[in-house]
Amino acid sequence: MNGGASAALGALPVVATVIGDPAGIGPEVCAKALALDRDPRSARHLLIGSIDAVRLAVAASGIACQAYPVRSPDDIDDAAGGIAVLDPGNLPREAWSVGQAGAASGRAVIEWIEIAEGLARDGQIQAWIMAPVDSSSLKLSGKVESIDDLQPEGTYLLRVSPSLRVVPITEHIAISAVPASVNASSISRLIEVVDDSFQRWGVPGARIGVAGLNPHAMGMEEAAEIAPAIERARAAGRRVEGPVSPDSIFRLAIEGRYDVVVSMYHDQGQIALKTAAFEGACTIYIGLDYVRLTVPHGSAMEIAGKGVAQHASMAAAMRMAESLCCGKGFGDGPP
Repeated sequence: MNGGASAALGALPVVATVIGDPAGIGPEVCAKALALDRDPRSARHLLIGSIDAVRLAVAASGIACQAYPVRSPDDIDDAAGGIAVLDPGNLPREAWSVGQAGAASGRAVIEWIEIAEGLARDGQIQAWIMAPVDSSSLKLSGKVESIDDLQPEGTYLLRVSPSLRVVPITEHIAISAVPASVNASSISRLIEVVDDSFQRWGVPGARIGVAGLNPHAMGMEEAAEIAPAIERARAAGRRVEGPVSPDSIFRLAIEGRYDVVVSMYHDQGQIALKTAAFEGACTIYIGLDYVRLTVPHGSAMEIAGKGVAQHASMAAAMRMAESLCCGKGFGDGPP
């Protein structure tokens, strides 16, 4: 059974959530989302990470729910009503402190992510979510320089807000390097990945709008690279429009003309997303056989352990993961 396989017929999907940096608010928002907003009829959930961190978060939040250990997704006890935690035992309690970034936490998070990826590839879970990690802890780990190093090769980041969905061709590169990266081959592949992903998630025939690179979509790149990629996609039966002027395409998408916008560079899409809806967004990794999401906020070390973290984004991400892996579209999280 591969990672693209869904749960067995009649069985609920399994959604795992890596708790993020144990010293941040990740354990708290995970615990709150499962204790206060979980629908046991939609999916089976487990957390991956330090059970000590989860228990501390439960206590700090004052929620009436207990964390219990499991060794695999098969050990989830739906009747218990608690929070299942798969803890590989790689982070001793004395190795980290609430509210403080550290090398041990960074190394542990990377290993928890590797566990989630392995379970997803093996089909033991149908989706997984990454709670907030801390960039300082990751760098201190000595294993990676940034969160970008944890992105699987060949994947793209689809940002989803309550009113807009955007996926860029390029991510964290200088503006001066963008034109050379905008080519017909990369655009064609991204359109294909987007359309196939939406089809698998229960959104067939997605209406894809492709932004231009230059003002009013009038430039060499539009004629030589973007337009040919769009024509190729149309010839394959995909519903694609463009290149559309960057100053209007996002408004058109918000008004319902497009299900998703392909942007040419990171800030072109991010400015539109954060202006339209700064809160309530999440990121979906596309190009995988399984569902993988992240929440939009950071580890918020300054409020960790105080029981005051807002869990709405995590709850929405869990609902979306449930819906996507069952082929029911974007659910009632950010649409």
